[in-house]
Amino acid sequence: MTDIKTAIITRGTIENAFTYDEYRDLIDKLLKQDKTTGENHSDSMLHYTKMNVHRMRRLDKQIDLKEELIHKLESLDRSLTWLILTEGWCGDAAQVIPVIQKMADQTKMIQTRYILRDEHLDIMDQFLTDGRARSIPKLICLDSKTLEILGEWGPRPDEAQYLFKKMKDNHEYTSQERAEKLHKWYADDKSESVQDEFIPLIEKWANKI
Repeated sequence: MTDIKTAIITRGTIENAFTYDEYRDLIDKLLKQDKTTGENHSDSMLHYTKMNVHRMRRLDKQIDLKEELIHKLESLDRSLTWLILTEGWCGDAAQVIPVIQKMADQTKMIQTRYILRDEHLDIMDQFLTDGRARSIPKLICLDSKTLEILGEWGPRPDEAQYLFKKMKDNHEYTSQERAEKLHKWYADDKSESVQDEFIPLIEKWANKI
């Protein structure tokens, strides 16, 4: 399975992917045309995207990394590429990506690249959640020199994923109610869970042979 994944993610994939600033600029430019990423440009999808822009701007300014995480990042001695599957309308991506980027900005050993899920379903389908769902964001960690896949993370911190599944299994919740409760969870959590989960992951990926 690893060989299949490695073959799908090529140098061209990385070179043609967006940097964080390019990804953010793309969303802003599309919104000016009353569009978002993907093919669905409905009012609801535009609304989600506008909300996500506000979330990312706020988080870019507010996120403070934990000292233990900073230490892990600054002591990293392996060059990593974090390839992130995302879309501008995805609320979870807006809550998580600024944290991921803040981590990468802490060290020269990590480069982030962003690709749109619906334009890269061949890659997405190798990293399905629970073997069936095209859930995003999805981070794929690669060795920058060899493009060997070292691991993956996403689409949500474990606690948020548990909450999401619990609500989805309870048909009393509407999709709007699920989204509201999930975003409240993110607000209360203040990126703590994402950071906590990445502390052991960074060490694991750095030492994986």
